[in-house]
Amino acid sequence: MSRYATLAFTDQVRAFQEEAGSARANAHAVDADPRPDPLTETEARFITEREDCYLATVGETGWPYVQYRGGPPGFVHVLDEHRLAFLDVRGNRQYITGGNLRGDARISVLFLDFAFQRRLKILGRAETRALDEAPELAEAVAEPRTDGRAEHVLVITVEGFAWNCPQHITQRFTRAEFGEALAGVEQRMRALRAENAELRRRLGER
Repeated sequence: MSRYATLAFTDQVRAFQEEAGSARANAHAVDADPRPDPLTETEARFITEREDCYLATVGETGWPYVQYRGGPPGFVHVLDEHRLAFLDVRGNRQYITGGNLRGDARISVLFLDFAFQRRLKILGRAETRALDEAPELAEAVAEPRTDGRAEHVLVITVEGFAWNCPQHITQRFTRAEFGEALAGVEQRMRALRAENAELRRRLGER
C-alpha cells in the first residue's frame, strides 16, 4: 500500500477500523514503504486535467480549514514526481491557508473528476513562495493559471496519495464537457434546419 495509508492510518483510525470490522482488510497498508510516493504519469495527467481542487490545512487552534481553488485545466502544475505548484492569486485577503502553513506545513489536497467519478487524495507539505524570491518557479507555473493578481507560488511536496473508489461521487459535467459531447448533435441540428429551410422554399415555389 502507499505511503498515504501509513500516514492516514493512525492508532485511533486503526482502533476504529477494528471496531468496524475492517482492520484485517486494511492490515496490508501498515507496513508500507516509508519513502514518499512518486507521482506517475497517470496521476500527473489526472491533476493537469482538473479545473479545481480542495486544500485542507490546520491552524494553531487545531481546527481544520478547507479552501477551494479553481482555474483552467492545468493551473496546478506537476513540477516532477514529488512536487506540485500553482500561482496563488488574490482573493478575499484572509490568507488562512497561507497562515496555517506557516505553523504546520502539512496539507491535504483533493482532486475530483465528477464526469468519470474519480478522485485523487494527496497528503503533503506545502509552502508559499514570494514571486520575487522564486522568479524561475513563478515563470514555470505562469501558464496556464487562475485569472487575477498573482501573489505567491504555492508549492506542495507530495508525501503520499491514494485513489478513492467512485462510490457516492455524484456524476456531473462541466459546460465544456457538455459542449464537446453535444457538438455532433448541434452540427446535425444545423444540417437539418438548413434542409428544412430548403424544403420549405421548394414547397413555396410550387
